[in-house]
Amino acid sequence: MTVARHYIMHAAEGQDAILETALRQLADVVRGIPGNEGVELLRDIGNERRFVFIEKWESVDAHKAAGQHVPKETFAPVMGALDGPPDGSYLDYLSTV
Repeated sequence: MTVARHYIMHAAEGQDAILETALRQLADVVRGIPGNEGVELLRDIGNERRFVFIEKWESVDAHKAAGQHVPKETFAPVMGALDGPPDGSYLDYLSTV
């Protein structure tokens, strides 16, 4: 059963390009982790500082185990460009196209 882990993030003033680059790099790392089934990165059309990062995992446990595969320094540029902590949750897929 595929689950999604989504994060809504807001870039600090003047940091949107830095956050975008950092999230693209994080997505590349996450895609290579066992149990990952894809990553999507979106930006709000009406607010260029708002990003949505969606990870697809084979299970919640696979996502929780993924942390051991991501070097801690990968998160530093993301966290440094944020305007507050990300909002995140797990989601079940009810329908897909």
